Amino acid sequence: MDVVSLKLSPRAVMGKKVKQLRRQGMVPVHLYGQGLEPQSLQVEAQVLRRVLPQVGTNVPLSIELDGQNDDNICFVREVQRHPVTEDLLHVDFMRVDVARTIRSDVPIVVEGNAPAVRDMGGTLLQQLQTVEVESLPMNVPTSFQVDVSGLDDFEKGLYVRDLEVGADVTILTDPDDLIARVSQPRVEAVEEEVEAEAAEGEGPEAPVAEGEAGA
Repeated sequence: MDVVSLKLSPRAVMGKKVKQLRRQGMVPVHLYGQGLEPQSLQVEAQVLRRVLPQVGTNVPLSIELDGQNDDNICFVREVQRHPVTEDLLHVDFMRVDVARTIRSDVPIVVEGNAPAVRDMGGTLLQQLQTVEVESLPMNVPTSFQVDVSGLDDFEKGLYVRDLEVGADVTILTDPDDLIARVSQPRVEAVEEEVEAEAAEGEGPEAPVAEGEAGA
């Protein structure tokens, strides 16, 4: 795969002073992991905003450090954002050994149109957003695509066992976990409940006790 590259520079500002760093358009970051001393670094906010959507937390990227020629294959492990403005506050990068397997959460992307939605008025429900996999870092899937065009009634569903995966990737999530299904319209569900209750209430009339008929 084509690996996204990101260049980080040393950071001298620590603690509460990083607020000033952010005002200058820089984001404090932390780099740690396999065979690497933890380092406090920084990167331009506009560069980071462009890179993060490309890699998420399951796509490897190459980190370049000022003055070093080492090849650092890393993953994004934590992104901190402002609770109101959503501005980037801090990012953690983890360096990995490309020869050792890792565990990652891979997003599930739903594709296609479900006939039970289009023709029967149902609602598509995606129960599972990610699955956990184990693989070498460079083999981690970008995502899993699931086609819902086979969901033509309310009884069918797509499960983890239905995912197509290569021999170099192992899915750790329970294969019987439901990914997506179509639920029936709420109006129909209520009508069925009412009809069932009415059917249960039908039957022979209760006898009238003596003395009540003429009351």
